[in-house]
Amino acid sequence: MSVPFARIPDVAGLFASVPSETVVIDTSNYFPHLGGPINAVEAGQVESLWVAEQLGRPVVKAWNAALAGTLQTKGVPAGTQGRIALPVAADSDEARHVGMRLVDESGFDPFDAGVLADSWRQQPMTPAYCTELNLEDLRPTLEAADRTEAPRNRDRQMERFTTLTSTPTLEEVVELNRSLHR
Repeated sequence: MSVPFARIPDVAGLFASVPSETVVIDTSNYFPHLGGPINAVEAGQVESLWVAEQLGRPVVKAWNAALAGTLQTKGVPAGTQGRIALPVAADSDEARHVGMRLVDESGFDPFDAGVLADSWRQQPMTPAYCTELNLEDLRPTLEAADRTEAPRNRDRQMERFTTLTSTPTLEEVVELNRSLHR
């Protein structure tokens, strides 16, 4: 499911008749300036748990920590040196396995990021968000995330992007995201 975060309640009804064993993979990210603030998330609810609540079913959080350009151009076969890793979180081991298999098939190393309650570690402007890390570097980067700083970093980075005088390249965006955590 790839829809703007604030529009998730609008599509929730589409999942009412989907079999309960269907794996729903959510790629969305919460940016309050794009769809307005969501009270529960602003109050601290983990974005992925809010999504699962809106849909009324479990979700897998995957592909949200990569830029569109990364997904379009940087997927490579398994075993390729320097392959970019992507975190995959879900409350169900079986659903997480499905998500991880699909991430691998799409050209990225899947990383088991645990349960949805911990998926805040891969949300916007955490150290693992859109920084194109390999599997070896992803684990300590996820562990280094600071939950209280993530929303502040997100808002600061969005302000930073609005001051740019030209559209940054993919590499420049990745570097800007990495620079938040040095």
